[in-house]
Formats: sequence, structure tokens, C-alpha cells
Amino acid sequence: MPKNTPYSLPKDSQAWQQAVDSVASLLPANTNLLDFDALQSLPVFALIVVLPAHIHALDIHQYVQNWVDEQPNWHLVTVAEDTEANFIEVALSESDTDAKQSFVPAQVFRYLLVPVTETLMHPAKKTAAAHIIDDQLTTRLRQDLEENYLIKNDTSESEKNTNSDLQRLDINSSDVVDCHILSIGHMLRTHKLICFDMDSTLIEQEVIVELAKTAGVGEQVAAITEAAMRGEIDFDESFAQRVSLLKGTPTSVLDEICARLTLSTGARTTVSAFKALGYHTVLVSGGFTYFARYIAEELGIDEVHANNLDIEEGEVTGHVQLPIVNGDKKAAIVAQIAERLELDLTQVVCVGDGANDLPMMANADLGVAYHAKPIVQARADAAVNVTGLEGVLYALGYPALTLAK
Repeated sequence: MPKNTPYSLPKDSQAWQQAVDSVASLLPANTNLLDFDALQSLPVFALIVVLPAHIHALDIHQYVQNWVDEQPNWHLVTVAEDTEANFIEVALSESDTDAKQSFVPAQVFRYLLVPVTETLMHPAKKTAAAHIIDDQLTTRLRQDLEENYLIKNDTSESEKNTNSDLQRLDINSSDVVDCHILSIGHMLRTHKLICFDMDSTLIEQEVIVELAKTAGVGEQVAAITEAAMRGEIDFDESFAQRVSLLKGTPTSVLDEICARLTLSTGARTTVSAFKALGYHTVLVSGGFTYFARYIAEELGIDEVHANNLDIEEGEVTGHVQLPIVNGDKKAAIVAQIAERLELDLTQVVCVGDGANDLPMMANADLGVAYHAKPIVQARADAAVNVTGLEGVLYALGYPALTLAK
């Protein structure tokens, strides 16, 4: 963990286990509350609601409860918020005060959603139920926020004298509320390996786009990318074509691009927190090791896997080194790392934003979409839109981060 960035970390799963223990009477007889596989067969969900801190809530608990009251088959339990160890406190170093490197202040509300009658549920049906609940509750909360929550305008005093200093929330915005509906097993398991995509996940840019623009081949690269998206060429072929257009690019240009890459909001805080929690951290990218190693060093990430950018005599050759790190290769790399560390895939978390991240996310216990494309959000276990990358911590059941005093 970087110096001068101490974290006070909650005891892993303690609050969630206490919540599960409190609903033992609603679960089938003889259920072993410490057997996570047994709990996975039950439709017991962790419900996590994340709102931006600037939204002034009247009572978010009441709005969640109102929705549950309209569902006769569900019972709601609030996960304890005030236990001694139930917080993550962050002290940023002087060099870490940039908002892009800290985190987005947020409110995190955590619940258990439990069926009122004893029942079992097939995993596929349970996943479908989670997506249905997610859609319904997210829509309902956005409506309630629009009707009952107001946020302050950044208007001048003179404007406030003539206009209301409050405005309605835009419920169509994806950054109003995140609802994560996850199996309780995700909260109770001890995860030990987290794998991050790089482009548009750990960093804000797509490196190959930056390379293409700098090399003066931006339009050609964009055309190849569009053809790949239409299914006219596969990823490997499109990757090779794009790299060939970079032939002759000097390493001085690569260094310039490295210098202007910007970390995603919350990236430094998030990686530091996971390392403090004992996770092995990995950057696995369909981009290039030239940039991935730079970002990994910036963040203190343990391990890097990406495509080697072939360079001779200080220039990019335009040749592709095989194998190309595509979606299937990403999934294989994650599986190999887990095997090497003697971890089960149920101890793995994967985070990404693009379709080529879906295979590794599908193999992990928890796949988290970060400000991702719609298809990725739809297929991920959880989707982070409200916060920076620290929203991954919230999706894993941790409470909101607060700045140390």
C-alpha cells in the first residue's frame, strides 16, 4: 500500500454474517449458516444501494421498505451500520488529493432480502430473479428520488434570490443510484484475488485510440474498430490491423502518452484498499505492457498481463506478438493465476468495462462492470455507475469510505 495512505478496515463479512444469523428462523430447518454453498441454493440476497453524497435523502430506508412492502414474498433486514469495526477510513497523502485519485463521496445502504417462506431456487432462476429485482427497485428508487429528493444548484446568490436553489434530480441519469442485488454468498466468502481491466477501467483513456491519434491514423483505426463491432472481422484480426497502422511510431511518443494517461476516479484508493485487505491484485489488459506496467507501478498492482508491443531500434514495428490477449485469453490468465495461488475461482473478483472482459467476469465469483457498455452491465453481477472505482468495494458489501479526520 502506498505510504501515507492508512486504512481502517472492517472485519471481513462480520456485519453480513450477523444479519444472516438474525433471519435463521426464516430459512429452511437445519440450514448451516456457515455453509456458503448451502446458502447459495437459497434465494437470500444482499441488497446494496449506493447514492451520491450530494443527494439530500429524506429517508432512503423508508423508500426501500415501501418497495419491499409491496412484495408479499420478501422480508427486509438492515445490515448493521454502527458496529465498532464497520467502516473504511481513508487518509490521503498530500500527493493524493486530486479527486481523480481519491474517491467519490457516497452513501451506502446495505440490506438482506429474504423470502418469507422456506424455499429453494435453482442458480439460473436465482440470477434471473436478481436482475428482475434490480431493474424494478432501481426504477422505483429513481422515481422516488425524482418525487421526493432535491439537490442544491451551483447557482449564485443573486440567482437564488430569483429562482429556487433546488432542482429536481434527472432520474434518467445512470449516476443517480446503483442497486446491487447479489447472492449472500458473495458477501460471506473471503475473496483473495482481484483482476482489473486497464483501458476505461483503471485509466480514463483507451490507449490504442491515443496511439492512433498521435500517429495520425485515428480515422483508420476507428474504422477497423467499427468493423469489428459489426462482426465483420474478429477481435484478433482487428487488433493486428490496428497495430500494423502504428508502424514507425517512436518510443518517445509512447512515453508522452504514458505521461498524459489519467487514473480513473478512485483507482488509487481502491487498489490500496484491496491490498490492505490482503488481495493479490492483477492488471489484465487487451492493451500493451508498455503502458500497463507503467500504470501498475503507479498503483502498486502486484502483477501485469497484456500484449507485448513489438519495438525495434526505438520504433514500433507494427507486428503482433502472439498470443493476443483477447477475452478468452483474459479468462485463461485469471484461471491460471488463481491455480498458481491455490485459490478457487469463488475467491476471485474481476472488474472491467468491455465485452472482452465478460469471459473473465463470468468465471469469477463476482464480475463487476465499471461505467461499462450496456451489454456488459446487463451480464455482470454488479454495475458501478454512481461512484469511482471504489464502488467495487461497495458491491462486495463494504460500507462507505470516509476521509480520516
